[in-house]
Amino acid sequence: MDAKARNCLLQHREALEKDIKTSYIMDHMISDGVLTLSEEEKVKNEPTQQHRAAMLIKMILTKDNYSYISFYNALLHEGYKDLAVLLHGGLPVISSSNGKDSVGGITSYVRTVLCEGGVPQRPVVFVTRKKLVNAIQQKLFNLNGEPGWVSVYGMAGCGKTVLAAEAVRDHVLLESCFPGGVHWVSVGKQDKSGLLMKLQNLCTRLDQDESFSRRLPLNIEEAKDRLRILMLRKHPRSLMILDDVWDPWVLKAFDNQCQILLTTRDKSVTDSVMGPKYVVSVESGLGKEKGLEILSLFVNMKKADLPEEAHSIIKECKGSPLVVSLIGALLRDFPKRWEYYLRQLQNKQFKRIRKSSSYDYEALDEAMSISVDMLREDIKSYYTDLSIFQKDVKVPTKVLCVLWDMETEEVEDILQEFVNKSLLFCDRNGKSFCYYLHDLQVDFLTEQNRSQLQDLHKKIITQFQRHHQLHTLSPDQEDCMYWYNFLAYHMANANMHKELCALMFSLDWIKAKTELVGPAHLIHEFVEYRDILDEKDYAVCENFQEFLSLNGHLLGRQPFPSIVQLGLCEPETSEVYQQAKLQAKQEVDNGVLYLEWINKKNIKNLSRLVVRPHTDAVYHACFSEDGHRIASCGPDKTLQVFKAETGEKLLEIKAHEDEVLCCAFSTDDKFIATCSADKKVKIWNSVTGQLVQSYDEHSEQVNCCHFTHSRHHLLLATGSSDCFLKLWELDQKQCRNTMFGHTNSVNHCRFSPDDKFLASCSDDGTLKLWDVKSANERKSINVKKFFLSSEEPPEDMEVIVKCCSWSSDGSKIMVAAKNKIFLWNVDSGLKVADCRGHLSWVHCVMFSPDGSSFLTSSDDQTIRLWETEKVCENSAIMLKQEIDVVFQENEVMVLAVDNIRRLQLINGKTGQIDYLTEAQVSCCCLSPNLQYVAFGGHDGAIKILELLNNRIFQSRNGHKNTVRHIQFTADGKTLISSSDDSTIQVWNWQSEEYFFLQAHQETVKDFRLLKNSKLLSWSFDGTVKVWNVTTGRVEKDFVCHQDAVLSCDVSPDATKFSSTSADNTAKIWDVSSGALLHLCAPISVEEGPATHGGWVTDLCFSPDSKMLVSAEGYLKWWNVITGESSQTFYTNGTNLMKIHVSPDFKTFVTVDNLGILYILQTLE
Repeated sequence: MDAKARNCLLQHREALEKDIKTSYIMDHMISDGVLTLSEEEKVKNEPTQQHRAAMLIKMILTKDNYSYISFYNALLHEGYKDLAVLLHGGLPVISSSNGKDSVGGITSYVRTVLCEGGVPQRPVVFVTRKKLVNAIQQKLFNLNGEPGWVSVYGMAGCGKTVLAAEAVRDHVLLESCFPGGVHWVSVGKQDKSGLLMKLQNLCTRLDQDESFSRRLPLNIEEAKDRLRILMLRKHPRSLMILDDVWDPWVLKAFDNQCQILLTTRDKSVTDSVMGPKYVVSVESGLGKEKGLEILSLFVNMKKADLPEEAHSIIKECKGSPLVVSLIGALLRDFPKRWEYYLRQLQNKQFKRIRKSSSYDYEALDEAMSISVDMLREDIKSYYTDLSIFQKDVKVPTKVLCVLWDMETEEVEDILQEFVNKSLLFCDRNGKSFCYYLHDLQVDFLTEQNRSQLQDLHKKIITQFQRHHQLHTLSPDQEDCMYWYNFLAYHMANANMHKELCALMFSLDWIKAKTELVGPAHLIHEFVEYRDILDEKDYAVCENFQEFLSLNGHLLGRQPFPSIVQLGLCEPETSEVYQQAKLQAKQEVDNGVLYLEWINKKNIKNLSRLVVRPHTDAVYHACFSEDGHRIASCGPDKTLQVFKAETGEKLLEIKAHEDEVLCCAFSTDDKFIATCSADKKVKIWNSVTGQLVQSYDEHSEQVNCCHFTHSRHHLLLATGSSDCFLKLWELDQKQCRNTMFGHTNSVNHCRFSPDDKFLASCSDDGTLKLWDVKSANERKSINVKKFFLSSEEPPEDMEVIVKCCSWSSDGSKIMVAAKNKIFLWNVDSGLKVADCRGHLSWVHCVMFSPDGSSFLTSSDDQTIRLWETEKVCENSAIMLKQEIDVVFQENEVMVLAVDNIRRLQLINGKTGQIDYLTEAQVSCCCLSPNLQYVAFGGHDGAIKILELLNNRIFQSRNGHKNTVRHIQFTADGKTLISSSDDSTIQVWNWQSEEYFFLQAHQETVKDFRLLKNSKLLSWSFDGTVKVWNVTTGRVEKDFVCHQDAVLSCDVSPDATKFSSTSADNTAKIWDVSSGALLHLCAPISVEEGPATHGGWVTDLCFSPDSKMLVSAEGYLKWWNVITGESSQTFYTNGTNLMKIHVSPDFKTFVTVDNLGILYILQTLE
């Protein structure tokens, strides 16, 4: 250290020891690299403040010139300006040495220039923001030695001061553009006397040898002139930096042909001055990684080791540099208070997040309130109105036009003032503007105006009702989406319960909102606001929530389904049904078709929530350990995370380069594992979506993954098509164990509840149990025997078991095969229940942590949440799809067979069931007078049963293969049947005469009796034939399609018939000439939405030929004249085989592939 500097320090040692607090001064010196952490610790160990100061000065005396300069700058920065003045005369002169002597990337020349100019040093914890620093430097270069202004503009606490100081910490910039030096002035919020003092101090600094005047300027004008002369003559080509400028009039005092860099919250401050102007806008928050880096430096930890609360703090404050630094500094002193400071942020307790002495305001709320206080009195109340808007919501100008009853231009003028003062942010979207607040501003406004919030919410609702009516809201209106998303929120917070119920319990509102934003947001609102409703409204709320939860996957379809028709399928006690019924009756008078499901009371819905999160099949879904979240994955290569109660999406990650086959939450819910067809296994942070680890050791696609249940020692198991299972420890890059024993792809693996065993199932048909500790195989089970008791046809016995799941107590195990889920008692090995609800293969089953529910995912693109108790209570008896129906006066009699071989007669109106006999039945029919029942079997036999005494009295073995369809003639004397053997048998069962109609080359799909002893048949060979039943000859032969004919119907006048095929076409033919009248090809994806939900398997014309009903994936009614759909009825299942229609075209009966019977009547 220079003798001059050393003597100056010794001379003023006593004054320094008496007054300074060492903590923050040492922070600056550590950041400059002139003081070590061990030296800081030595100072802190001294008993009193004076002793600590004495120890620090003693250390500085042993160091070099840079330590003296660092100490001097720290005094200036921490507000000890009187003490810094004492040391100013001893500042050592350090030559630039052409800038070669660089410490920490900053040359001694730069340090000297900045030190002499009073530029603040880097914060103790500093993270560079290169993009913004470069932007400021570019603007300074643009000045090109000419007078002008560069404004660094942003909200309170966004780091403007640090960025401005960092921008001039550059050797090339200073040497080439500002060789006269830089001069830093902390302006702040000033009155005229305060500004005069700032100007006097600046003049003194610039004229230290008093060569211009020994007298201080007496007023602002004189100070402005003095400053101009000093800058022109003594400090040419220098840069003046004005930090924290609030008022335009302040800048006029510096408007004297200087080059000026300024920081401000008000973009418009430079409107009052002349010359070139450049603006650099500072975003309100750091990126997540930068924020975490600052926290890690403060607490001296690696970023990867930071607790989960660190991520939440960054997220909560949106990366505000001020807040991150405040909390970081506090955590350095109190390293165990992560959760406490996060809670203070979440609870808006800003006063408890206080004090970085390098900042002008003691607490966060003070920094923000000072900006609001600076607003003009006539617009302050408008800023208060913004208290009601939610975080992360961009509000269209039109919403504020409604709120304030103003023209667009007036509103934009007011909002621009808020934007200029960094109190609001603007986002231009096309032609319109949207405005939003930073999260901290929302929190601040909410806290400041808490007592007024209810009235403010009420105000916006009142204004909405003045300007809008719900049914007039149109998607092309600028503010439409805002009202649909937040109208209920404002009503709830305004305590307007009556209006809230009227809104949310309206089918019109539900239809309009789900068309625009889908059902998840609505379900969330029902969950969010149900607790503020009274008991009666709470029950109604549950009706609507259940309706949306179970129909949400349909409400995402295009074209949008009829919400009234869906509502008519709800229980009759439900408010949804009652509203739908009322609305339907009004619309029926205008010719709209609606259908009542008259036997729905016999059907129990076991699902609790159905969601469609992916654009394709769902391969896997799993609960988080706390049961609040569900993760899912599929062939769209994404991992999705959503709320278990509402289906609301929380996270979407593009997880792999190929299909994602499985996902799993860790026991502590911190991680989600995914595995893929790209042969990789990845571990993700379940909250942030950040990739934590990636494994790449399997040689084929990885089909499954599962974590152990213990929190203390997390292990991950994976199974692959390479036939191997592997165990992984999360902190290791290589697998711990490889287990081999399967001879084909491993489909699934699960740890037992105590983590001692790992169960795996495979395409080789086995379930294996492995000892986790030793990785040895303990047991191998042939799974097929567990399915032999089910009533599946023999050809389906080779079923691959896709998945298994243990209940939490280990008493039950659930397995999935095809589209069914089986529940087994582990101890007894007996089947407890099975359930059907999916329309295609089930890939995944999983119990919730408490076992009260389980979820399943499927190729049908849905995830279903089931209630375990309801599933166990309901038997798995289901109807097969081969039924017959007789319509008699007001009666609907249904003959059906269930999956345990019972033939039954069901009264469609009353639901009464008469069980007739047990038999292997492939098809069945009723005689027109309800005296007899006929049924065919897989062996080709046909039997006739007399209903009166329930006995079989006639049988015939005529067919050589399965009987597919059977029907009595109108007089009941003749029985006609078709078979897989390609023949049609005509049997007069009373005379026992019979003959065969033989001309089809493949299985006869079905037939229909016509008038005048004619019969129409269609086959998998693509032909339709018209037979004379009396002679047994083919009268007409139509080669209709290139693929199987699925359905036919004849118009009531018998002049035309329609045919549909697996070749995806429908055709209309002239019966007499055989000419093709119309070809109906499907709409391609490019041209529009698909018309049907699959192959059309049955058709039926109305008696007047004006209407047509079709069966496919669902039921659809058509206007034959216009070709437009009149109504769609969505069944719970799909693949409808046949539709039975009453002669008056008012009653319709079908059975879906889940065995659910639908008896539908048109509403009148």
